[in-house]
Amino acid sequence: MTDKSIDAPAPAVAAASGISAYSLGLLALLTFFWGINWPIMKIALAEMPVFTFRALCLGGGAIGLFAIALLKRMPLGIPRGHVWHLVWISLFNITGWNVFVLYGLSMLPAGRTTILAFTMPLWLIPMSVLLLHERLTGWKLAGLGIGLTGLIVLVGGEWEAMAAAPLGVLLVLAAAVCWAIGTMLTKLWLVPMTAVPFVGWQMVLGGIPIFVLAPLLEFDRWYIYSFWPWMAALYNATVCFVFCYWAWNVLVRVLPAGISGLSTLMIPVVGVFSSMLMLGEQPRWPEFAALALVAVALGMILKPARS
Repeated sequence: MTDKSIDAPAPAVAAASGISAYSLGLLALLTFFWGINWPIMKIALAEMPVFTFRALCLGGGAIGLFAIALLKRMPLGIPRGHVWHLVWISLFNITGWNVFVLYGLSMLPAGRTTILAFTMPLWLIPMSVLLLHERLTGWKLAGLGIGLTGLIVLVGGEWEAMAAAPLGVLLVLAAAVCWAIGTMLTKLWLVPMTAVPFVGWQMVLGGIPIFVLAPLLEFDRWYIYSFWPWMAALYNATVCFVFCYWAWNVLVRVLPAGISGLSTLMIPVVGVFSSMLMLGEQPRWPEFAALALVAVALGMILKPARS
């Protein structure tokens, strides 16, 4: 069975091996759309508070996913015995990731926040070896080392800016750990649901604390935002929370956890360059060096798996 079987239950899809052109295409789109979202979120958070912004994104994303599931006549029920599995996955993948990363982003430069957020493979790879018994091959180690070298180069002169906001750094790192745990739990428990309602339920369950706190903490500010924060929320709800979350969950199910984690190393590079374009920053040699190193790392990681 190939990884094109995106509507098959998780155990069947998880049996797929290798990386097909379809998965690589999903990965390329995911990298671009998630990468450019970092400056977009930074623009939104200049006016819109964290819980309001994420409540709009999660609510719109859940509505869109369940609408697709209904149109495609996919089963919406959570399988018996997997409710708490889905709750825990949602708390890490949705609640922890979104709350921590957005508060951290509000304190740090947009492009460099992506570097900290995408240290996720550092946490995921040991988990996948210990709990999922995945092999830690030489290719993975070499690719991880080169990719992380690229991210270190990318930090470069921005380390002082990050050191000036240590709480922001800790929050973004906590978000990366939450994402790694959520990814590992997705692989470990393999909830037998099709990808679209599986992601929709994550947004509903993981969004409950956010839906509750947004009106309690920020209700008096909902009407004051200008055009661009609303457009950022619309982009997140439709592109990031419908397509990107769906694509990520498809990739997590069909690829080994270590490879799916390492494949995200290109996203912070896209985030840094798009932040330059949208927020007026100027490219320097560390950005181009990091791009080359991460591209080499991805080639090393994906080529052995594909063969």
